[in-house]
Amino acid sequence: MNLADIYLNFVEDIQFIEKELEERVQATNPVLNKSSVHLLRAGGKRIRPVFVLLAAKFGNYQINELKHIAAPLELIHMGSLVHDDVIDDAELRRGIKTVKSQWDNRVAMYTGDFIFGNAVETTTFFSEPSIHQVISKAMVEICLGEIEQIRDQFNLEQNLRGYLRRIKRKTALLIAISCQLGAMAAKVNPDIQRQLYWFGYYVGMSFQITDDILDFVGTEKELGKPAGGDLLQGNVTLPALYAIQTDTPLKKELEQAFCNKYMSEHQIGFFIDKIIQSGGIEYSLKLSDHYLEKAYTCLDLLPDVEAKKHLMEIASYIGRRKF
Repeated sequence: MNLADIYLNFVEDIQFIEKELEERVQATNPVLNKSSVHLLRAGGKRIRPVFVLLAAKFGNYQINELKHIAAPLELIHMGSLVHDDVIDDAELRRGIKTVKSQWDNRVAMYTGDFIFGNAVETTTFFSEPSIHQVISKAMVEICLGEIEQIRDQFNLEQNLRGYLRRIKRKTALLIAISCQLGAMAAKVNPDIQRQLYWFGYYVGMSFQITDDILDFVGTEKELGKPAGGDLLQGNVTLPALYAIQTDTPLKKELEQAFCNKYMSEHQIGFFIDKIIQSGGIEYSLKLSDHYLEKAYTCLDLLPDVEAKKHLMEIASYIGRRKF
């Protein structure tokens, strides 16, 4: 089963959220409007809004209220991607030109800020301070993650703890609060809210590790960008981190390439092969599976409603996806 098959179970509500997103990216400034719409139309898996909707199924499900959580969380994700593309000097995302590539860095940064602002404004529908506290704290953590990513570019003196902290801030936290806030908005029991948060966190960690694996083993067609892009941009992800910690000569060769801040297609191919041969992919897969197992354990503690089955299906998809 692929993601589209899973989404068929609640496609009308997903389309409802999509329309809300289309409204929220509209701007009176023509450049800002074009850049925001361009970003939205680049697509995405919409995993965060879907987690909001599924978590709310454990309580009082009201789509007209949930849109004020589901849309903002996807907007926050979109805004962070625009900023990431500036940091990484990325030309393509999902096979489409990035905002910074289509326009420039300044337009990209203001587009991200505009989208963040719209996300915050949309959540004012809710009067509960706790909802706003969760979102604001997450946005702070996301920004810290972006700063850490800048700091660690082309840095080979990293460790596993630092990598895990970075992907928590980059990916896992937003998926975790998607589950948590969907449950909060639907007045779900606090104990169930906590289990849904941790389910989202563990799924998010697995999701990002899988992303980092695919950057080495996926094709450009599947990824929508060249394979090895993370390495090319100086981002040391888990497979590479494992490889350089077990192969000192490889670390020295990569260090030299990072000093030049340029790698030819042949060099990228060489480093991809060496990282695959090192066992870094297998190591990363095991860690991804470890987080998935923890997510499944959280699901076991949840009430047996239909949404639980769909959460299981999405988690399973994440563990074996190819793009």
